[in-house]
Amino acid sequence: MTTHRRSTIHHSLATVRTLSGLVLTAGLVVGLAGCRGTGGRNGEAPIEASKRPEIVIDPTPEQEVALVDANTKTDAGSYDEAIALFNDLLEDNPTLVDAHIGIGRTYEKMGDLEKAEPAYARAATLDIENFDAQFGHARVLSGLQRFTEAIRAFHRALVVRPESIEANAGMADAYLKLNQAQEALTFAEKAVELAKNDGEARVRLAVALERLNRNAEAIKAYEVALELVEPRDGILTSLVNLYSSEKRYVEAINTADELIRIAPSANAYERLGWAHFRMGTYDKSAEAYRKGVELDENHWPSLNGVATNALNRWLQSGRKDEAARQEARAAFQRSLRINQDQPKVVAIMTKYAP
Repeated sequence: MTTHRRSTIHHSLATVRTLSGLVLTAGLVVGLAGCRGTGGRNGEAPIEASKRPEIVIDPTPEQEVALVDANTKTDAGSYDEAIALFNDLLEDNPTLVDAHIGIGRTYEKMGDLEKAEPAYARAATLDIENFDAQFGHARVLSGLQRFTEAIRAFHRALVVRPESIEANAGMADAYLKLNQAQEALTFAEKAVELAKNDGEARVRLAVALERLNRNAEAIKAYEVALELVEPRDGILTSLVNLYSSEKRYVEAINTADELIRIAPSANAYERLGWAHFRMGTYDKSAEAYRKGVELDENHWPSLNGVATNALNRWLQSGRKDEAARQEARAAFQRSLRINQDQPKVVAIMTKYAP
């Protein structure tokens, strides 16, 4: 048994004793209020406090052994056997918190979050100071995309263990899912403070900063993250956008090249074309956009890039480059057939009439 578990058990035993004392006191008050001589209300004998059921949330030594066996089966993938063992324990003691947690954890490992959630919820209700119960419930609620409820559960977990990296990170993620970046930032910063070398914590912080348009800080957070995690599509795409927003076009182009190297896609080539266009290297921009269309003929952002470069060549020729005019017109029309909801493209076509 871990030191934390012993501490939790000792605390929970104290809670049980306190509850027992309260039940005893309540029984005495009821008895006194209704007594006539030695009898209870209407002559009935008062209910003895010792006969009132207690909520026992901690296992006996024998139940500890059974819990270890059940959890071992869960870890080994013998889920049905584990569930059966946990249910046997709950038949003997329906308030055994570790058994409820075990059922939740088993269903969670099975990928059945709908069945995991009520088990964790029961455990969390029985023992509000049990971190595993509160955090497990929060984690599953997030997985079910019940983010508002998850935030409340993460809060309860953090009351128990405020320095938990996972709970702070989970809270930040839930707020980001609800597009509440300012609230997410507080917990993302705390997670980084607790785990400075955790690359995913740095990514989470960068996402929150990016959504708050704190571009320079977001860039720094992403750059530090890339020293700790492998480059991936989402990080590099965000960096291309941020570098371009800050007019750091050379870095945007280099990052887009890296994005294409690790995850070639129409979107990656479109980002490279966009960065080159901002840099003023129009031939390279047009080439990148065309490669995007080659990879996905229905990628309308790349088609818009092809059209914009062609329109630019036509206008720079004094509207004499007929091939450029026709390319611009055809690309814009194809883009609008794929996605009609593009008022900016319609405005360009109306203004320049290529």
